[in-house]
Amino acid sequence: MAKLYFNYSTMNAGKSAILLQASHNYRESGMDTYLLTARIDGRAGTGRIASRIGIGAEADLFGPGDDLFAQVSARIGQGRIAAVFVDEAQFLEPEQVWQLARVADDLNVPVLAYGLRVDFRGELFPGSATLLALADDLREVRTICHCGRKATMVIRQDAEGRAITDGAQVLIGGNETYVSLCRRHWRAAVGDR
Repeated sequence: MAKLYFNYSTMNAGKSAILLQASHNYRESGMDTYLLTARIDGRAGTGRIASRIGIGAEADLFGPGDDLFAQVSARIGQGRIAAVFVDEAQFLEPEQVWQLARVADDLNVPVLAYGLRVDFRGELFPGSATLLALADDLREVRTICHCGRKATMVIRQDAEGRAITDGAQVLIGGNETYVSLCRRHWRAAVGDR
């Protein structure tokens, strides 16, 4: 029986690198994979998953309102796939997470989703919240705070490095915009909660 997996972390933990390595391992064994990434995040180029360590792969896109069960079914119609890999899974809509659960349940294809758990305000992304509720297997990808403790939070910072505490949940950016911290240092940066 196929499963829905959620591999979650904060920024700069290596989620995309792990996804790309896992897909490579399937392909090296002669099994095809289907890669998806969020249309909203074009930092690596449109339709591309890339890691900060320099590896990348082409991927199909998903966005608001897309039917991912239909999209995966259409891809299966072109040839068998061993697994579906979803990068930037925090941008999934709750209904899309249910669609991916159906891919695992009804099409018997494992779905491995990789994404952020919380935003810069310490709040769950809707896609991540639904993945935490529905996934058969939850896996934390760990990274560290500057103090050496496990980073579980992220701050959004301005050009001077000051933490921003208000704004839209989604703002695409990398190391220039976000810093991963342990909860203690996150609280210190945003003002004690």
